[in-house]
Amino acid sequence: MAANRPRTSSFSRNIAAAPVSQIPGLKHGPNGTMFLSSGISDLDKILGGGFSLGSLVLVMEDPEAPHHMLLLRNFMSQGIVHKQPLLYASPERDHRSFLGILPSLMSSKDDKSRERDTEQDKGLRIAWQYKKYFGEQNSEVQRGGKAEYCNDFDLRKPLERHFLSGQRIDCISLQDFPNLDPLRRCCSTFLAQIPRCDGNMTCTGRIAIESLCAPQCDFSNNEWDILSFIRSLKCMIRSSNAVAVISFPSSLISPSSLKRWQHLADTLISVQPIPDEDKDLAKLLTGYQDMVGLLNVHKVARINTQVPVILEATTFSIKLHKRRSLVLECLNQAPVDGSSGASYGSSGNCSGSSNTGNLDF
Repeated sequence: MAANRPRTSSFSRNIAAAPVSQIPGLKHGPNGTMFLSSGISDLDKILGGGFSLGSLVLVMEDPEAPHHMLLLRNFMSQGIVHKQPLLYASPERDHRSFLGILPSLMSSKDDKSRERDTEQDKGLRIAWQYKKYFGEQNSEVQRGGKAEYCNDFDLRKPLERHFLSGQRIDCISLQDFPNLDPLRRCCSTFLAQIPRCDGNMTCTGRIAIESLCAPQCDFSNNEWDILSFIRSLKCMIRSSNAVAVISFPSSLISPSSLKRWQHLADTLISVQPIPDEDKDLAKLLTGYQDMVGLLNVHKVARINTQVPVILEATTFSIKLHKRRSLVLECLNQAPVDGSSGASYGSSGNCSGSSNTGNLDF
């Protein structure tokens, strides 16, 4: 009897959490971490897989350009496509109109054209005997028939209405509240209806709060009340199967409060616009004409580990591929001669040019 008993130890992996991978939009990470997609594939790669489940994400807005709206729109659309419950809070009166400008899913033709353009931009020439391995990877993804972890969205087209029908989407106007107590109760009620992290989760949720301390809100000057709300939301979100993303205008907050807010964030991101005519910056960076803004990653969530996350870079350019899909790239220094140079994707290609002709290997 004892000989047939399987060997176990205190370091055995918990296999009961395996069915979690069957939930759309949820992915396993290191140290037992679960990830929700941000709706931007490049941002998921930068953060090591996406937004950690049970984490609080703060996005510092820029007063000159609403680039934070691009992040919120993709984050919300990704949740709706995966049929995840969504709570959206905004300082606008007509808050439900924001659902009408959420980006739509890209069609298969657009995806193929984007992949084709990406390969051309990279300039990679893969030998024919290695192409089959890439084809096998793609076929494995398509053979499963499951929803993609992160989809590509077309910012020029609104999300189809059939995605919104039958979904649990709660929209709240922050102008209706004299303080943040009603919003705290709404978040608590929303999270209470989502099963907790017990290894048998059935769904995940998303909370998106836009411009938390906007001037049109009555509680905008009460920074301590806002700080208390962020702290309580972080405690609620930590033990739930959800991710909360809050954007706020950092220029309207005192430096001391801003440091406290940044300390409470699990993941901290800031966005800023690109000056229209900055000749010095245009000479310094490649692809300056295609940039619409910059994204800075100040802090990455560390769940179930004390090891700091070391990123390849902390500042990335925000570009629109064919004015429709959001792309994040590392900043590349322009060549000294002032030529256009190679993009971040083509910086590591194996083909080059010389005075005698093309070199390809």
